Amino acid sequence: MKLLDWYILKRFLQTYVFVVAVIVLVVVMIDYTEKIEDFRKHNAPTNAVLFDYYLNFIPYWANYISPLMVFIATVFLTSRLAARTEIIAILSSGVSFMRLLLPYAVGAGILAVFTYFMVNYIIPRANKTRIAFELKYTKDAYTFNGRNVHLKIAPDVYAYLESYNNTTRTGYKFTLERMQGNQLQQKLSADRIEWDSTRRKWAIVDYKIRTINGQNETLQPGTRIDTTLNMKPSDFESDFNLFETFTLPELNNYIDLLRSRGADGIEVYLLEKYSRDTRPFAIIILTVIGVIVSARKSRRGVGWQVALGFFLAFTYLLFFMLGKGIAESGNLNPLLAVWMPNILFAGIGVILYHTIPR
Repeated sequence: MKLLDWYILKRFLQTYVFVVAVIVLVVVMIDYTEKIEDFRKHNAPTNAVLFDYYLNFIPYWANYISPLMVFIATVFLTSRLAARTEIIAILSSGVSFMRLLLPYAVGAGILAVFTYFMVNYIIPRANKTRIAFELKYTKDAYTFNGRNVHLKIAPDVYAYLESYNNTTRTGYKFTLERMQGNQLQQKLSADRIEWDSTRRKWAIVDYKIRTINGQNETLQPGTRIDTTLNMKPSDFESDFNLFETFTLPELNNYIDLLRSRGADGIEVYLLEKYSRDTRPFAIIILTVIGVIVSARKSRRGVGWQVALGFFLAFTYLLFFMLGKGIAESGNLNPLLAVWMPNILFAGIGVILYHTIPR
């Protein structure tokens, strides 16, 4: 790293911070305008609005728009250097274009590593507080309205609920079946099942246990039995942006849990997991493309190159949202959906690189 590299790296990071700060400020103002009535309606305390919500809202959005803002910052900085003929002077001194990319690559690498740890470990913890605030002060009370709920709670154990009341944490017409292959071994039927928050167990009320052993069957009635099941009241609570509250280990564990239950909607959590892996690579790819498209001195000025940068950035976002929407419907592999924009833009970057005069 030479003096010129440090100069570009410093300007690159400063421009990135400035662009992110401006965009996040605009997003905060728009969000506050949209939610101010909800805050008043639910009597949200001012300190909760500031510290529980917006203090966690700002890093969430700063991280969310990070790849696009890196791209915009790259285009803005490089186009200004090109407009002042600094790029031409650098290349004329014998520096190769690949060497010119070094400080940008270092800056993008720093931001990529920072983004990876933020999105997988820091932001999810902040989202727990932010989303809890939203559910309390900006959303109506959640009511679970699912009917005939089936859950696989162990390799050979299946639970069924006709209905569930998340206010009283009570399920009705509960059955628990234990299978061996295709054969039913035991079936527990109960009028209701209640969550005991003190003992953190389920109380099964007015039950009958039917046990099958070959040609023999036994029936054991009972009034109440307390048991621990791989099923929690949280399974019936609001899943509003639940995937955003999981750290990487928590997300992996939840995906494994959904798979073991054979539950629907696993694509949302797979998309979240895979998209977190793509963001660091997106930062690097978009940085390189940003340098390539703005390194030339344009007769149309810096404004044209910045506008082009915005166009390409939102084209990337369009491809990402399109792939994500198709994957959520189950018509596209989630891994391919989140990597498709990176693969496409990496190819565009290679093509553009060969058009740059050396």
